Amino acid sequence: MNRIDALLQRECPMGVAYKRLGDVARIRNGRDYKHLGSGGIPVYGSGGVMTYVDLAAHPGPSVLIPRKGSLSNLFYVDQPFWTVDTIFFTEVDTTQMVPKFLFHLLVVEELERLNVAGGVPSLTQTVLNEVRIPVPPLAVQRAIVEVLDAFAELEAELEAELEARRRQYRHYRDALLTFHERESVRRAPMSELGFLFGGLTGKSKSDFSEGNARYVTYRNVYANLATELDADDFVRVSPGERQRLLHRGDVLFTGSSENRDECGLSSVVTREPEDALYLNSFCIGFRLHDPSTLDPDFAKHLFRSFAMREQIRLTASGVTRFNVSKARLAKVEVPLPPLVEQHKIAATLDALDGLVTDLRVGLPAELAARRKQYEYYRDKLLTFPEAS
Repeated sequence: MNRIDALLQRECPMGVAYKRLGDVARIRNGRDYKHLGSGGIPVYGSGGVMTYVDLAAHPGPSVLIPRKGSLSNLFYVDQPFWTVDTIFFTEVDTTQMVPKFLFHLLVVEELERLNVAGGVPSLTQTVLNEVRIPVPPLAVQRAIVEVLDAFAELEAELEAELEARRRQYRHYRDALLTFHERESVRRAPMSELGFLFGGLTGKSKSDFSEGNARYVTYRNVYANLATELDADDFVRVSPGERQRLLHRGDVLFTGSSENRDECGLSSVVTREPEDALYLNSFCIGFRLHDPSTLDPDFAKHLFRSFAMREQIRLTASGVTRFNVSKARLAKVEVPLPPLVEQHKIAATLDALDGLVTDLRVGLPAELAARRKQYEYYRDKLLTFPEAS
């Protein structure tokens, strides 16, 4: 980092100017793409590329900032693109700011802290325009981008190898959980096995700012984190309120998305919560009448398998946004192999899944270490004394 330090001393010895984000980039809204033809231009939503069309909204490069959903899921795009209304794009003033440098800055800003909604996380242009960011000389920006890109390239190589292992896991999961050729495996609709329920009701924004009880968010379910009860968000629940608590074995589904393929993504509560735990109102829960029907460790793999996802995705309907129909979800058929077989399949898939998720060993551990190293230098390089 001596080269960067020397460059900073030469280019801005008295410190770095800080400006509003709105002074260095124009934040633009996305639009619907349904009127466009198919083509090679990627269409971005808050979850990433949704489809490809024949017209671009911007030639790139640009930093894309989610307006709703996973607010920390920023994208740097250096080619023509289109965006829908769940994500902003930026027109960067390149006389002041290198677009890739802005991307790195906004990642460090942790924009999710600026959430203005109590339900689905949301950002506004007004809030974003006021974010103060350092604007060092362009030569400094380019040098820092070069260093950070080198770290990112090494990380990308590890991620590619890890993704190959993820594909291997998915292949074995789908093979083990496809039962159509096994006539002995009983099937039953979800309505026969249990009942569907909604999440928190009657909650205002203030209930989520001063909470006293944990709840599983949309993003927890989307990322399959409720499995380990990774719920660190809080909501206020008053004594006597009739809100449904989550229990071991509950299957949780995302209720809506701008992409049909992301509707009904599941997460399973595999351990009984130690404290009261609730479900976000933008999600749907499913509870078995007889908890012994499905092993939760088996269910967490089953409901994300290809065969089940093919059924679940068809329960959603919509135009610009798709919503899961509880009535259709209740008709989804669930295969019910004997519990002994469920335990065996779960153990096999847990072992394979561990190879791509266990941060203590192998590639996941190496990738985690590399990310920590990258984050350390990124934070160090993007911290500047402000010019007086």
